Amino acid sequence: MAVETTRLPAPMFRIREDELPPELILSIERILDLHTTPNSDALDKLTNDFNPTAVLNDYFPNEAALGQLEAVQARLAENERDLQAEIDALREELRKDQDPSRMQLIQEMISDLLGQMSRIREKATESEAVVRNITKEIQVLDLAKKNLILSMTTLKRLQMLVNALSQLDDQMKERRYHEIVQSLAAVKQIGASFKPYTSVQRIAQLWRRIQDVQTELRSMIDTDWDKFYMQDPAKPIKPSIVADACLVLDVLGSDVRAQFVERYVALELKEYRRIFRATDEAGQLDNISRRFAWFRRLLQTHETEQGRVFPAEWKVGWFLTAKFIEITRDDMTALLSKAGSKLTVKQLLDTLAETMEFEASVMKKYSTPLREILKATTQANATRPPRPITSAFEPHMGVYIDAQDKVLSDMLAQYRGSKSRTSLEAASASSHGDDEAAPPVLVLPSSTELFYFYAQTLDQCAKLFTGQPLYDLCALFKKWLRIYAEEVLVSSLRKPATIIRRSVDTRYDPAELKNACTLINTADYCQTTALELEENIREKCDDAFKEKITLQEERDLFVSAISAAIGVMLRELENASEPFFNALARTPWTTVKLVSGQSAYVQDLLNVIEQVAESVKPLIEQKKYVRNYLDKLASTVLSKFTNALVKSRPLLEIGAEQLLIDLQAVKACLLKIPGDALTTSNYTKSVTKGTTRIEALLKVIVTPVDPPEGFILNYTLVIGDASFSNFQKILDLKGTPKSAQNDLLDSFLTITSVKPELESTSFLSSLDMDPAQVANLTSPGSSRVSLIPGSAAGESILAALSSPPVTATPSGASDSANRSEQMSKFSDFKRFVSFGLRRETLPP
Repeated sequence: MAVETTRLPAPMFRIREDELPPELILSIERILDLHTTPNSDALDKLTNDFNPTAVLNDYFPNEAALGQLEAVQARLAENERDLQAEIDALREELRKDQDPSRMQLIQEMISDLLGQMSRIREKATESEAVVRNITKEIQVLDLAKKNLILSMTTLKRLQMLVNALSQLDDQMKERRYHEIVQSLAAVKQIGASFKPYTSVQRIAQLWRRIQDVQTELRSMIDTDWDKFYMQDPAKPIKPSIVADACLVLDVLGSDVRAQFVERYVALELKEYRRIFRATDEAGQLDNISRRFAWFRRLLQTHETEQGRVFPAEWKVGWFLTAKFIEITRDDMTALLSKAGSKLTVKQLLDTLAETMEFEASVMKKYSTPLREILKATTQANATRPPRPITSAFEPHMGVYIDAQDKVLSDMLAQYRGSKSRTSLEAASASSHGDDEAAPPVLVLPSSTELFYFYAQTLDQCAKLFTGQPLYDLCALFKKWLRIYAEEVLVSSLRKPATIIRRSVDTRYDPAELKNACTLINTADYCQTTALELEENIREKCDDAFKEKITLQEERDLFVSAISAAIGVMLRELENASEPFFNALARTPWTTVKLVSGQSAYVQDLLNVIEQVAESVKPLIEQKKYVRNYLDKLASTVLSKFTNALVKSRPLLEIGAEQLLIDLQAVKACLLKIPGDALTTSNYTKSVTKGTTRIEALLKVIVTPVDPPEGFILNYTLVIGDASFSNFQKILDLKGTPKSAQNDLLDSFLTITSVKPELESTSFLSSLDMDPAQVANLTSPGSSRVSLIPGSAAGESILAALSSPPVTATPSGASDSANRSEQMSKFSDFKRFVSFGLRRETLPP
């Protein structure tokens, strides 16, 4: 029998305010080694949530368990006694641990330990002092020994230095350079150890003597070199003596050697400066080959005569070459600047070619890059960075760029200007010529010639320079790509077409379609090749210009040219289909009494659409442009169908039925023309969406106006809006008399006012009821120039009934749509006010 808590007195369930913290409970369990488990006795658990009712229910789960009450009491009493005994034992142990006498004993033991440590530290200090006193005399003896050894070593070195100086003096008197090398090296090595003792008078005298000896040696070597260089027969100097003297210069130091080499180089090139002065004829640009020939002879003489006395590691030939390059570069800089506008591209390139040939021969001779030679021979304190001779030509490469500009201008001159023939005409003339069965020109030859010239010019310039000149050449490429796109490709579409006689069967110009396809292929080739050209230029140019090189804007121009060509093909389609849509617009539906199949104009219209599409598909290489054209073709056909439908009003029910049949034939044709290879889901959805909207319009017109509620309900279901103006458009297309329209409009407002789920606009909001006026605003000539497909006259009259255009809507069309929407809203407001006034004036 479970204990009912509601029968117990209230004080037993009073919450204690002095509950133990959880941290204290965990500490107690850890000390008492209490391991609680889910099956443990509730009395053995330490918790603030102790529930005596649950414990009693565990002991006495039913009334039969009350018979064991005494046994339970006895067990609980025994547990209480065990706990009390354990508590007493713990208290006794705690009392012993807190005994003051025990704590005092522990403190005394710690004090004794600290005292022992202090005594050990004092004894260690005393022992260290005793050891220091014992070893003091030994340390003094060690220091004396060290000083004695140093003194003996110094005296011995001093004696060696004096002897070496004396020996060096004797060798200098007899000019025995081979022996001087070793003696001088020994003197410098031993003398370096006495540098800290120069405050000693004797040492200072020896130090000054060493410096004087080096100065005398340098002067003596210069004198002997002059005699050797001048080849004085009265006092000949053997090459071996000068070779040994060069070894002495090595011992004297790198600065002395550099000065000696510089002096030799200046002597060798003194005659060069005199002969090839910039003011003399020999020093002009045309005679640069004579400069290089003269230096080659000088270098040969150096290697066979004077140069043999120099050690190979001196690389005196490098210094001669570097100095010659420096002098020649400065002369070329002055001559090129002086030439100015008189400098011709032939003179520039010829001179640059000879210079590059010379620099290549130098690198081949020494098997080392020229810039490394110049860097190795440049002094650390040089004010100008080392540069080759060709660097003088780089600032004047504008002459070369201008020459390439002129070549490109001449290349494309026949396709530019008002009196020039277009590239399309030239390609057509060359392809047809005498053979009428020749295959069509897919890409204009002028484009391939342009990029072939670009490749040649780029390779030529990259061999010369890869810095600023190559970047300037890239700018020139960009300029002529823009000109080719705008003044050659797009301009060819703007020129008036030649008037030719068209047969009755074909009302479009096949040559115009062929030219447009050729232009699309050419523009696609140009924009693809321009990307490859951009990557090629980046690979060749310096890192500083890589991020600046881009041809994206020029590639966009070619894409615009493709759009313009597609616009021309759409214009040809419009021209070819115009008579058939005019026939639809002039159909008198009031005289038609019976629907007996598709109209007479439909088959001719479908034939024209198929002929235009089939003539275009094989001529365009990239199928993505064919798909784009077919998308716009379908949009144009459906738009013109809608315009003709509006013009032919009133349609009446019989006219709407006939147009539904015609529309199905047009839809089937549009879905068939792409074929299996070009059909896409987007194209199918676009055609289906456009035709579905026109079908919805015609289905509403087919519905009888009697009863009015059924007619209006059908409108709301099919069209799905509550627009007053859109409903009035339906009535106008249907040919409903004005007298009957007022009642229908009143009923429309009444019914739609209780249908808040209807939209305020629909695809009918864009329907223009006067497409002829909009068509007259755009001249045929302007439609030829437009770069945006879909901007031809009449195409945007009912854009909402067809698939959305691929490109942006022209600004004029958007303004017209905005004005139409504002007028429709204003018309709705006027009708609503009129309806309200009529209802108020009706008799009760």
